[in-house]
Amino acid sequence: MVRCCGLVTVKNEPVPLKSVEVDVHVQGHVATVTSTLLYVNGEERPLEAVFVFPLPGECAVCHLSAKIGDTEVVAKLQDKQKAREEYDDALSSGHQAFLLEESDQSPDVFQLNVGSLPPGESAAITLVYISELDMQADDALRFCLPAVLNPRYTPQDMDRSQMATVTSVPAGTVPYTLALSAHLSSPQPISKVESNCDLEPLAYLNPDKTQATVSLSPGHLFDRDVELLLYYHDAHKPTAIVEAGLDTAEPGSLMRDPVVLLSIYPEFPAAVTSSLSTCGEFIFVVDRSGSMDCAMHSGKDAKMRIESAKDTLLLLLKSLPMGCYFNIYGFGSRYEHFFPKSVEYNQKTMDDALEKVKGMRADMGGTEILQPLKHIYSQPCIPSHPRQLFIFTDGEVGNTKQVLDLVKINGNSHRCFSFGIGQGASTALITGLAKEASGHAQFITGTDRMQPKVMQSLRYALQPAVKDISVHWNLPDGVSVTTLSPPLKVLFHGQRALLYAQLKGENAAIPEGSVTIQYNLLEETVKNQLSFCLRPTGETGVTLHRLGARTLIRSLEMEERAAGPEAKALREKLLQLSLQSGVSCTHTAFIAIHKGSGQTVQGPLLHRTVPTPGMFFGAPMALCCSMPMTMPMARMAPMRKMANMAPMARMAAVPAMPPEPESPPDPLLQLISLQKASGSWEMESSMAKMLKKTDDELDKLMPVGVDKAVWATVLALIWLYGFRLDARDEWQFVAMKAASWIQAQKVDCVSQCVQAGNALLGCLLQQKTLGL
Repeated sequence: MVRCCGLVTVKNEPVPLKSVEVDVHVQGHVATVTSTLLYVNGEERPLEAVFVFPLPGECAVCHLSAKIGDTEVVAKLQDKQKAREEYDDALSSGHQAFLLEESDQSPDVFQLNVGSLPPGESAAITLVYISELDMQADDALRFCLPAVLNPRYTPQDMDRSQMATVTSVPAGTVPYTLALSAHLSSPQPISKVESNCDLEPLAYLNPDKTQATVSLSPGHLFDRDVELLLYYHDAHKPTAIVEAGLDTAEPGSLMRDPVVLLSIYPEFPAAVTSSLSTCGEFIFVVDRSGSMDCAMHSGKDAKMRIESAKDTLLLLLKSLPMGCYFNIYGFGSRYEHFFPKSVEYNQKTMDDALEKVKGMRADMGGTEILQPLKHIYSQPCIPSHPRQLFIFTDGEVGNTKQVLDLVKINGNSHRCFSFGIGQGASTALITGLAKEASGHAQFITGTDRMQPKVMQSLRYALQPAVKDISVHWNLPDGVSVTTLSPPLKVLFHGQRALLYAQLKGENAAIPEGSVTIQYNLLEETVKNQLSFCLRPTGETGVTLHRLGARTLIRSLEMEERAAGPEAKALREKLLQLSLQSGVSCTHTAFIAIHKGSGQTVQGPLLHRTVPTPGMFFGAPMALCCSMPMTMPMARMAPMRKMANMAPMARMAAVPAMPPEPESPPDPLLQLISLQKASGSWEMESSMAKMLKKTDDELDKLMPVGVDKAVWATVLALIWLYGFRLDARDEWQFVAMKAASWIQAQKVDCVSQCVQAGNALLGCLLQQKTLGL
């Protein structure tokens, strides 16, 4: 393959996008992101640049402007079809035009068209969006600037004639630069900021450390999503923020009235958090498409995604409670399941499943998740065993909205815990799966280990279900509330729940209101109350209004797709809400026109597609990739021929690299693989070898009269607590099963076993520490 210098695409065409500058303003749990993209036409003819790029799935895009020379043009938001027509008319009239629109199939993909850029001229495009920060397991707030947009598989039954082309190049070779700075502001002190990228030192702006700045170090390679993990003191403190409306907005509209954002952190009683269910139907759905044969990250000793998923399945299968039901699905262009229907968990079914897990490969083609989900939902639920789906995917699908609509229809029959694997996983898909099925979403990126995050979700799945959630507003006379968020269907201990609401009316005599979240848990009624001021002071902006509008827009879009005769009325309601709030939706687009000379361009415009970083770690065919993406392309006839390509990515073959030597097996996984479904271990040679002892040494120190399985199980617990306490999140359920099994044997020599095991393994652990 010819390697060209300078700013070129994978087709050796000059790239007009030169740099991206990002300014992030974080206030508490919300980030306002301003991105400025500099385009320069270094060619001899006018051109049109097309950039298909990712944004967070739940963000509110609210501004587009273009600066040409000293002139700034602010885009207006309008009906998408009308905006496209204006764009085409402007180009045919010799003007410059800028069009930003959301994909019709996935709300985390956008397309920016920069049209009729004259030779030698530059344009700085600024877009602004607002997003909520996700709460992580260690209480960090996660900001992610998506950089990677992997080409997404388009199912055969979708119309590819209207799909745009995503052009990806190997990470680190994108021909434009990135600079990012962040200003942080929080009611609580900011303790630290971490990132998957190199940062300049955190600079505090005031003595109480509630404001700070941080930025990427110079020379950042745009080779991954940029993550910032923000740590606040008292991050779990419930908050209520009220934002005043705009006096200039239409009376009675969302933008005119105040909006309140409630951040709720339910704290369950200790008896509940330690109580885990022993029943359930657990269905593990694993992506086996070709893209799962990429490495988890670009660092040393990185495992392939499919291998990490197999290790995780081992942990899950060893952690399930006896008597539950389970099944495992693999999917790609087709799907298969281990068992015709979910089977009861016991030694035989566990062994059968583990043997099949060993043979799993990333060899099933594209990423079609819709059909396996349909098959799962067609199976009857098992009485007294709530259905729990665990979905593992790199999120490279082209029919995101279809998938989410199906999950929503079946949302009352199950909970879904979703895991986005690697850079570029669709945020709309991963968060949407969990949201529509009352579960929890996790992203495994960079050097993250998959196993602890999955085990955290398993703990959520095994916790007693919260029932009868209700929200009671306590407001003074004359004040009413309209909830903008969907009804709360799930609450997890210590996990944040956000609620947006519009406040209507006023009462000058009473300045405060409150809200009570009530739910039933293990036959006990639990209440969490939060008070808030009804009179915001000072300049509050409209950030919460736009996030509230975005929440309502997403709900209305799903209703519209499911509606019959009412779809037209819902579309009009969506249009009105989008235009009033200034937040784009699937029916609107931002359009800006800069009237230039008015001279018609002679001949066709040059078309340049700006590449995004692609994740091809460990793939032997990995220099470039183009593929249909879910974005209508009515304005780009010269590119339509690309839409008829096969759904698999085109890749330029390069000589295969010699295989690296395999890493030594993980002793933790070795030990766990030997555990029985009951929770016990057997005293066997493989156990001795793993503990680095001989059979004779284990037999010699075994207390007299002790069952060998009890002795082996105590030794396994001592090893876990003594040598791998750092990975406790991964083996916690394995250890709990082991301790329960030992207690069920009702033996009197446990303390002797612990003492002898400590002597054998060189530990000083107490019986209580081991859960015995």
